[in-house]
Amino acid sequence: MQYHCAMPPVEPDDARGPALRAAKLALRNRILLARDALSPAERAARSAAITARIEALPSYDQAAAVLLTLSFRSEWDTLPLISHALTAGKNVIVPRVDTRARMLELCRIRDLAHDIAPGYYGIPEPLPTMPHAVPEEIAFVLVPGVAFDRDGRRLGYGGGFYDRLLPLLPPHTPRVAGAYTLQIVPHVPAAPHDITMDAVVTDEDTIVLRGAV
Repeated sequence: MQYHCAMPPVEPDDARGPALRAAKLALRNRILLARDALSPAERAARSAAITARIEALPSYDQAAAVLLTLSFRSEWDTLPLISHALTAGKNVIVPRVDTRARMLELCRIRDLAHDIAPGYYGIPEPLPTMPHAVPEEIAFVLVPGVAFDRDGRRLGYGGGFYDRLLPLLPPHTPRVAGAYTLQIVPHVPAAPHDITMDAVVTDEDTIVLRGAV
C-alpha cells in the first residue's frame, strides 16, 4: 500500500461569508457532475479498490466499533465494506438523520437486508427501530464528502451534519474518508471551523494527514 503524507494547513482559509459559500457551491457542482459521469463499471472497480485499502488500514482492522456510511447515488459503494465489518464481528453503527434536531443519530445494524431503508432525501439509513449507540464507543469513523484536498480539507453536501457529529466522537477517533481519485482537488475552500480528515483513501492511494491510521 502506498501512503502519501501531507502536513495540515497552518493558516485557516481566508474566504468568508457569501464568497466562501459560492466557492463551495461551484466546486460541489463540478465534482458531482464528474462523479455522476462515471460508468457503473468504473464505479464498481474504483469502489472495490477503495474498500480494499480501507480494510487494510490498522485503525479499521483494530476497531471494535465502526461508524460507517451507506452510499447514495454515484457515491462509491460502501456496502461491501459494511458487509466485511459485520462478518468480522465488529459493532457496525450507521447514522440516521434526525430532521428536527438536525443531528445524526447513531444506530446499530446487524443485517443489511433487513435493518435499512430509504430515509432522509431517499438516502439509505437504519430503520427507526434499530438500537442506538453512543459517540463514546466509536473507534473508527468513515466520513462522506464531495471533495477533498491533500491537506485533509473536506467539502460536504452542505447540511453540516458531520461538522456537528465529529466533535462528539472520542478525540483520537481516526476520521477517514473514501473517495474516487477525481474527488481530490488542489484546494477545498474552507472556514476555520470546518473539520479536516486524518486520512483520505482513494482508488489509487491512501493520503495520510496526521496520526496513525
